[in-house]
Amino acid sequence: MSKRAAIVWFRRDLRLHDNEALNDALKQGDELLPVYIIDPREWRGTLPLTGLPKIGPHRARFVLESVTDLRESLRHRGADLIVRIGYPEDILPELSKQCRASWVFCNRERTREELRVQNDVELNLWSIGREVYYSRGKLLYYTSDLPFPITQTPDTFTQFRKETERLTPIREPIPTPARIPFPQGTGIESGDIPELSEFGMALPPEDERAALRWHGGETAGLDRLAYYLFDRQGISTYKETRNGLIGSDYSTKFSAWLAQGCLSPKQLYAEIKAYETKNGANDSTYSVIYELLWRDFFRLMGKKHGERIFHKNGFSETEHSEWSTDRSLLRRWIDGQTGTPFVDANMREIARSGYMSNRGRQNVASYFVKELQLDWRLGAEYFEHALIDYDVTSNWCNWQYAAGVGTDPREDRHFNVLSQAERYDPKGEYVRLWCPELAEVPEEYVHQPDLLSASQQAEYDLELGTDYPHAIVNSTHWRPKKGKEQKGKPAGQGRQPFPLA
Repeated sequence: MSKRAAIVWFRRDLRLHDNEALNDALKQGDELLPVYIIDPREWRGTLPLTGLPKIGPHRARFVLESVTDLRESLRHRGADLIVRIGYPEDILPELSKQCRASWVFCNRERTREELRVQNDVELNLWSIGREVYYSRGKLLYYTSDLPFPITQTPDTFTQFRKETERLTPIREPIPTPARIPFPQGTGIESGDIPELSEFGMALPPEDERAALRWHGGETAGLDRLAYYLFDRQGISTYKETRNGLIGSDYSTKFSAWLAQGCLSPKQLYAEIKAYETKNGANDSTYSVIYELLWRDFFRLMGKKHGERIFHKNGFSETEHSEWSTDRSLLRRWIDGQTGTPFVDANMREIARSGYMSNRGRQNVASYFVKELQLDWRLGAEYFEHALIDYDVTSNWCNWQYAAGVGTDPREDRHFNVLSQAERYDPKGEYVRLWCPELAEVPEEYVHQPDLLSASQQAEYDLELGTDYPHAIVNSTHWRPKKGKEQKGKPAGQGRQPFPLA
């Protein structure tokens, strides 16, 4: 009797644990051909508004490391990972003919570019008598367990949480298979994992100031999970430390592994519950679960509303003609040359390391939209390019919130960047770390160097306009005169998270 072969198409699910597509394929096929495809439309493509590369070198390196780790894990289980560069809609039908696979199994994506690829893959496979089976491996919740259809998902997070948290079960993660049957004698070469240089990228130099040395892959993700929960026990104080700015352990740093599917949210939830059983539950352990709920909420918003999460006016009825596309302002923001040190420090960190804290992301986004009056989509595109932990729905929905055009207009927030800096970097340590030209400026001026007189600048070895830029927005802007308040809802310690950054 001939063996039934199936292809497992790995996408942003670069793991073997709790991988529903892999599990479904093991049930259906006698032999599995695992495949990863590097699509040049992403790896060599540019973003429509800014013209930036869709994927920057920090994330590209992380992804290639994750693919390498996945290949090693498969080889340890008797299989291999077939790696190709090209269009999935062309490569998958060809591979299915070569290994005589009747099916392609993959975890479904729901946003526009991924949907186009899925549709083309499905069409081309159908034309040669093959089928695609989609699985749901992205969410903490299983969509069929939700108390509402996706099209009726509440548009506010609070309502979503209230309707799901008490009633919706979270399923146990699927175990990692011990062995994976691999087709023999097909003549299919495994293929090389490319170098960054093949895409015109240089390996970014490591910066000793970076919060973490990110290493891609399921192995590193599970190691970080074990370290943060059980070795460091950082989760027990997460709520108190999560707004930190310097170092590796003030927050979970799970986000990059979650974004590439190296960590499963259900696995993370199960480990948190195991930690709580051993060490006790508190507000901090719940806060990490709370952010996993935010992550699900954003993914469901992307599924429910589709293209609207990318629209300039989002869910707003207002035409925001005040937003500009001034390239000089955009460039100063990207380069960390705005003259507002807290913004500049965060922007330099993301450029050098591909990462920025959650607190930083909220502040630079608010500054971008509210103070520079720039089209929020330009900022969202830069984050898409630069972030090592870029996740499409978390990124675009958070930028909509910052711009006040998200699903819940009450979440329109206007951050007082100066007071935020003074609260979360009271001694200016973070600013001096990333803006060393301000090293000699004392605490009272480090967040507002624009107030320094010429004699003070000389005293502190700083010349504004030469060593550090003049401020686009004077710091006095955030010091409202008595009896006057800034427009917009002020932002305190509330949190629309770029989840688990």
